[in-house]
Amino acid sequence: MSTSRNHEGRPGRRAVVVAAGAASVAAVLTACGNQKDSGGSDAVEQAGTGTDGSGAALASTADIPEGGGKVFADRGVVVTQPKAGEFKAFSSKCTHQGCTVSSVSDGAINCPCHSSGFDASTGAVTHGPATEPLPARKIAVTGGSITLQP
Repeated sequence: MSTSRNHEGRPGRRAVVVAAGAASVAAVLTACGNQKDSGGSDAVEQAGTGTDGSGAALASTADIPEGGGKVFADRGVVVTQPKAGEFKAFSSKCTHQGCTVSSVSDGAINCPCHSSGFDASTGAVTHGPATEPLPARKIAVTGGSITLQP
């Protein structure tokens, strides 16, 4: 590619614009290439936690309603309390097409994209189109705190 130069020997406007555009594209590609995952989540490691937020407290046990649950989309997990004092955790990513589940109600984890449902105590599919259960995630309940484990 030849560079355009003006009559004074300096690069022309077109050459400057092309170079600036190329630098912008390179910066974006470099930033995308440095992510540790492709899930669109923040991959920056926090002190004392893994890149998936493991090791950090998710919630208080009082935050998780009995027979319901809470979705932590930013952490990729949904925590449920099927029975009093029994806490379970599953991936918040629907196994049908990867949408984030939106709610837990009446013992079911619900996906808003195509209405798949999962059992809040096992992660098993209760109605499709999903055909695979939600993968279990490991949590620890200590005192009144729920912590995501690696």
